[in-house]
Order: sequence, then C-alpha cells, then structure tokens
Amino acid sequence: MKIAIGCDHAGIRLKPILIDYLLKHGYDYKDFGTYSNGSCNYAEYGQKVAEAVASGMFDRGILICGTGIGMSIVANKVPGIRCAHCHDTFSAKATRLHNDANVIAFGERVIAAELMLDIVELFLTTEFEGGRHVERLNTIKAVEEKYSK
Repeated sequence: MKIAIGCDHAGIRLKPILIDYLLKHGYDYKDFGTYSNGSCNYAEYGQKVAEAVASGMFDRGILICGTGIGMSIVANKVPGIRCAHCHDTFSAKATRLHNDANVIAFGERVIAAELMLDIVELFLTTEFEGGRHVERLNTIKAVEEKYSK
C-alpha cells in the first residue's frame, strides 16, 4: 500500500512519529511536506496529498495540521477524495467500513501520538465493507459531480 502524507507547521511534531510507524510496518510512503515549523499554508499540503490519492498514484493519504479541520476541508474539495477527520478509533474503523475513506486528517494540538497511531492502524488495515454502502458512496459521487462543474 502506498501512502501520501503531509502536514503544515502545526503538525510537524507528529509527522516523524507517523513516518516511524509507516516504516516499521513496511508501508511505502511519500512526504509532500512541509518540512519545517515555519508558518505555511495548510491548504497547499492538503491539496498535494489529496491530488496524489485522487490520481491513483497513492492508495491512502494522511494529513496533520493543528486541528485536522482545515486539512480535511481542503482534501474534500478534490474530486474522488473522502477525507475523514478522526479523533477516535471507532470513527476511524467506521469511516473505512462504511465510507471507504481514502484520506484521514488529524490535529496535532488535539490528539496524543499514541491515539493517532492506533487510528492510523485501523485506517490502513480496515477494508471497505461494500454492500449497502456502495449505493451511499454512489450518492456522494453524484453530489460531487453535480457541484464540480
């Protein structure tokens, strides 16, 4: 599985912890930045990761900013992205099972590293359930297409 990751300056401390996890578990990843704690525009990095996943070059994306909110908003503007903003393991598992989320967003200022890693593990290992959820995803896609013109 190929993972695209990105953060802004407010997520820079959690990113090395995420990278260590990905390496330890044998995931192939690409870091789309930022690479310093200098103030930057979260939308730039959220867009890069979302576009990489939407293009099919990466299977999933992981974003970190101060709250996770800004990154999730920008990622969800990219057609084909279903970004979940998660702070708990139940939501992380449910968003894969029911929403087939392909990007997840975290807030460094609101989540502990250990919990983030528990959520990442569920996000990367839980498969989409399919079934009745396919129809719901098709509805989401139709809404996206309607407003992407």
